[in-house]
Amino acid sequence: MTTDQTEQAGQAAYLDATRLAYDTAAGAYAEIVPPFFGRDPFGLAMFRAFADVVRDGESAGRVADLGCGPGHVTAHLRDLGLDAFGLDLSPKMVAEARRTYPGLRFEEGTMTGLDLPDDSLSGIVSWYSTVHTPPEVLPAIFGEFHRVLAPGGHVLVGYKIGDRLRHLDHAYGHDLSLDVYWRSPEEVEERLAAAGLTVRARLVREPDDFERATQGRQGTLLAQKTNSTAP
Repeated sequence: MTTDQTEQAGQAAYLDATRLAYDTAAGAYAEIVPPFFGRDPFGLAMFRAFADVVRDGESAGRVADLGCGPGHVTAHLRDLGLDAFGLDLSPKMVAEARRTYPGLRFEEGTMTGLDLPDDSLSGIVSWYSTVHTPPEVLPAIFGEFHRVLAPGGHVLVGYKIGDRLRHLDHAYGHDLSLDVYWRSPEEVEERLAAAGLTVRARLVREPDDFERATQGRQGTLLAQKTNSTAP
């Protein structure tokens, strides 16, 4: 097996495991997670900043919520005045999103190979949707972000801060198998920069009372496509 074949096999294995885990837990996740999004004033402030720079940009247009889950983030982007649609790896998550928000568009797909034209989006949100991504796959994902963003477009990335890998055998009331990666702000920024995405704003948030036991600090980065071609 060649190096490329080995990388493709590893990528397929992680995608299959993530898809199965979220298909298994989709209903419970849709009940548990969205309320926490609405109780994060700091994260919501970054969303408002993202919406402002996207609306004011030269290429104002569609925004993709990549790894949209049950659709609550896509709906929030719509409420902020953006032309947003959602994409998720899990068919059952997409079904939950369509059921809850029938007026919005949701599709199945992967961040490693977006079925979108070059330079077609004014914004991307990746709200904790790369936390299951192995480090060697991140360049491909951020490269896809750069490809589909119009020049001057923005991306908002939420992630867990740290330096560890945690394997979950049980979550959201279900037995499953899922890897979760904590990353440093420096690592995420370097990965974005390597893909031609320049960080414009940073947020590091301390855990709230609910998160303190298991989650740790949370990070958000707002980056912009400043070069028409990736480095």
